[in-house]
Amino acid sequence: MKPARVAAARPRAARPEHPLQWLAEPLLDEPTFELKSWFGGRTLMLHGRHTLFLTTQGEPWQGVLVCTFHEHQPSLRAEFPSLQPHPILKKWLYLPESAATFETDARRLVRLVRARDPRIGIEPSARKKKKIAAARPIRFGDPL
Repeated sequence: MKPARVAAARPRAARPEHPLQWLAEPLLDEPTFELKSWFGGRTLMLHGRHTLFLTTQGEPWQGVLVCTFHEHQPSLRAEFPSLQPHPILKKWLYLPESAATFETDARRLVRLVRARDPRIGIEPSARKKKKIAAARPIRFGDPL
C-alpha cells in the first residue's frame, strides 16, 4: 500500500519574479494595490481596476499594455508618442519594450496610475458561474 501524500506538508513553490515587476515598486505602499498573475503576465491592479499589464512573451506581447477605453486612446497617444494600439488586442494601448523611450514612458504611466488618471484602468469582468451539470443518478464510485 502506498503512503498517502500530505499536500499541506509540501512547501508551495514561489512564483518567479516577473522581469518587468520593477514597474510595480512605486505602487507597493498603496493600500489597494495588487499584482496578479494574468494570462501569462502580471496585471497591476489599483482600487480594484486593471491598470497596466506587464508581459514578456515575445512580440507582440513584449512590454506594457495600458488598460483603457477607445475614447481615451487619442489623448494618451498624444502624451506618449511611443504608445500604439495593440495589434491583436486593439482595445488597449501597447508600449513595446523595444521602444527607445520604454523605461521613461513606463515610469510615467505608473505615475499616472498612482495619481488615479481616469484614462487608465478598467473594471474586471464578472466571473462566469459554472453551469450546473444536468441532474443524473448517482452511481457507485462517483465522488460525493
